[in-house]
Amino acid sequence: MKAAMGLLGGAALALASTAQAAGPTDPEIAHIAYTAGNIDIAAAKQALAKSHNATVRAFAKEMVRDHQAVNDKALALVKELKVTPKDNATSEALSKQAAATLKRFAKLNAHDFDHAYLKNEVAYHGTVNSALKTTLIPSANNAQLKSLLETGLTLFTEHQKHAEHLAAAMK
Repeated sequence: MKAAMGLLGGAALALASTAQAAGPTDPEIAHIAYTAGNIDIAAAKQALAKSHNATVRAFAKEMVRDHQAVNDKALALVKELKVTPKDNATSEALSKQAAATLKRFAKLNAHDFDHAYLKNEVAYHGTVNSALKTTLIPSANNAQLKSLLETGLTLFTEHQKHAEHLAAAMK
């Protein structure tokens, strides 16, 4: 259970600290969103390498495809707007916690990994979705960035529901 909560703990702490500040700037929001997407892509790639479960593997492929597509749109938008995403304490904390979680998950056998990965996906998407709703979308000043974040929230809410369904079915 502790391993399954790895990304959640760090993400919640990092995203909560962002919420308590004056609010992130658009370049910081872009970096946080991109980092969060990359974290889920890395977790999904680890699932593809470790899992033998066809359902888990299909979900992981969906995570790579969808998060990569959103990140590609984000990169295109920041280029169009001539904005440089700005590294910040939140994105750094997310990356650090994700690396520790991936390291812990690497030690699990395939069966335990599948359960931990799906539980983590539920928690991680819940944390990211909450941050999008309460901090990132309200703090975004650029309408195009705000729209991309809202689109991401819709998609990631579906990811969370899908992960919840899969995690419940694996019990």
